[in-house]
Amino acid sequence: MTLQQSVVPLHRFYSCLPYLLPISAGVIYGAVLFQQFPLLVIPFFPFIWLYGNVLAFPLVPVLGLTGEFFLFMGLFFLIVRDVRVPHFIRFNTMQALLMQIVLFIAQLFFQIVQQLSSNGLPSVISATIGNTIFIGTTLIAGYAIYQSIKGEYSDIPTLSQAASFQCEI
Repeated sequence: MTLQQSVVPLHRFYSCLPYLLPISAGVIYGAVLFQQFPLLVIPFFPFIWLYGNVLAFPLVPVLGLTGEFFLFMGLFFLIVRDVRVPHFIRFNTMQALLMQIVLFIAQLFFQIVQQLSSNGLPSVISATIGNTIFIGTTLIAGYAIYQSIKGEYSDIPTLSQAASFQCEI
């Protein structure tokens, strides 16, 4: 996806920030990798801290609403739906939010499969699924951040199309 407009360096920086949300939410799936490779924790420590202290913080415990929910809604209504925000920032924010939705669906699916199986998933299968989710999230977000730094629109199949559609409305 390419649009013919120049992107200011400040807009490039702002378009990278929303990707902290899916990377931080996906870091919980890397627990097995962090146990096997303890040095891997070092570059991901800020994301682990962000998940533990902001995203998982219960703001409305009665309803089960955490900081992740309010951050998601704030980004959606204050950035994606605001036409005064440059399209490049809105597109990247929407793409990060769609990655967050995919992570949420994967988490629900993972929990349902674990509850349906009588003894839970074997550790090898659950570790493989968790590692795949963690590595996939990290690589996709890393690619999108790299493209944002270059000032170009990232082209992730389905996600980019959906993000573009949501930003045009």
